[in-house]
Amino acid sequence: MRRFFQSLNPRILLIFSGLVFGVLASLLVRWGNPANMGFCAACFLRDITGALGLHRAEVVQYIRPEILGLVLGSFIAAFAFKEFRTRGGSAPLVRFLLGALMMIGALVFLGCPVRALLRLAGGDLNGITALVGLIFGAFLGILFLKRGFNLGRSTKLPALPGWLFPAFTIVLLLFAIFTPYFIFSSTTGPGALHAALWVALVIGLGVGFLAQRTRMCFVGGWRDLMLIKDIHLFSIIAAFFVGALVTNLILGQMGHWGFSDQPIAHNNHLWNFFSMSLVGLAATLLGGCPLRQMILSGEGDTDAVMTVLGMIAGAAVAHNFGLAASTKGVATFGAWAVGIGLAIALVIGFLMKERRQS
Repeated sequence: MRRFFQSLNPRILLIFSGLVFGVLASLLVRWGNPANMGFCAACFLRDITGALGLHRAEVVQYIRPEILGLVLGSFIAAFAFKEFRTRGGSAPLVRFLLGALMMIGALVFLGCPVRALLRLAGGDLNGITALVGLIFGAFLGILFLKRGFNLGRSTKLPALPGWLFPAFTIVLLLFAIFTPYFIFSSTTGPGALHAALWVALVIGLGVGFLAQRTRMCFVGGWRDLMLIKDIHLFSIIAAFFVGALVTNLILGQMGHWGFSDQPIAHNNHLWNFFSMSLVGLAATLLGGCPLRQMILSGEGDTDAVMTVLGMIAGAAVAHNFGLAASTKGVATFGAWAVGIGLAIALVIGFLMKERRQS
């Protein structure tokens, strides 16, 4: 398998991976996941947060096997291609904070960059507003990168820390299989809609493997396109959208085209834009979108693990303090949280500048 992947044309592998991911994300809807939410890194991690009892929003509590598969698939790929390296120490607390802000932004929009495309591929035109905001946030991040933004260099660490998060993922998988009494699981709402555990897990493993091999990132593609005019990562994004759109059309899963009455969505354009601007800015400063952070965490990157832990904390805060949006719209506290989050991310962008040594 290793020789097979190494023999593939890199561009073909990128497009193939994007297409496969888009098709599988749409098929997950057919197999039980919520409409226009076949795969959402932020929403699914939020569901896991609820399953562990860290928030008590009863309609979004479920250990999503797709997320477990992402991390373990990345772990397997990294080991198979000798790329598993334990490293860390690059501003972990700042990464934790940016991860929390990125999650809050995603939960005000009701989706991560992956779901923004899936919503658009399902007829939800609010995805356009979100993508414009995401690109704007990435553009702001690029401005900071050009002026020397840097979270510092990670260093090589002993092997143990890199194994901890994959090991924790296996523990979560056991919880998902055996459902002990202390794990929460929704009986209504989006959390109650899911594909069979083994189907979701296998798909997660496959996507995690491909994502690790291609450096898949749904913000990095826009960043590279604007910053260095490189279309490699963007080709994954384009292929993903085409795969999801065509699959929805074939399966008859297309809803009505429009902004209103879309599944698990709201049409507050202003806060769709700004919430995803926060996601785009935070992801650019962090060096990867929510999905990319999970892939890196499977490779032994403890800085990415800190970001994922920050996202878990952000999900808990968003639901425990009424920041997350709903189909009824954006809560007042949620709008304030996005505004404050943008201000904090901008301050981090200004202050975390690499100093030149004299």
